[in-house]
Amino acid sequence: MAAAWTLRPIRPEDQEFLYRVYASTRQEELAVVAWSDAEKDAFLRAQFVAQHRHYLENYPSSVFDVVMVDGEPAGRLYLARWPEELRIVDIALLPEYRGRGIGSELLGNVFTEAAGKGLPVRIHVERQSPARRLYERLGFRLAADRGVYLFLEWQPGQAEVAAPGSGPASPEAS
Repeated sequence: MAAAWTLRPIRPEDQEFLYRVYASTRQEELAVVAWSDAEKDAFLRAQFVAQHRHYLENYPSSVFDVVMVDGEPAGRLYLARWPEELRIVDIALLPEYRGRGIGSELLGNVFTEAAGKGLPVRIHVERQSPARRLYERLGFRLAADRGVYLFLEWQPGQAEVAAPGSGPASPEAS
């Protein structure tokens, strides 16, 4: 069973933590680049700022949450609730929290909410992302191939909903 987790809205003071989460998702990709650690950090910080700005500007009505595990910040879940779908804008955990069932539980709660509303859940994922296996195992199917990114969709009734387990009763719980 995964650790107890909750969600809370991001705060301005979370920026360094959110940067660490973002940078952790790019470690493997940058491991083969012949840059110094300082160059990698500068690149990642610029990319993080651009991504964060993009999310805030293009998903203004979304919920931007920090995933808290046993009271410690462990990741992020950004979710758009639109009339026609629930869109996972971003979901990521620090490496030490991956593989513990937390991501499955987070997604399970999103599925439960979507199923209650009769809506699909959609997400973009990089073609080579290790997270793609998790999404497919949980019932996401290819909706569109967009080159580097795949657009995946989960439909209510298409796959069993992952049990929320020890997490909050609803995705809005913070």
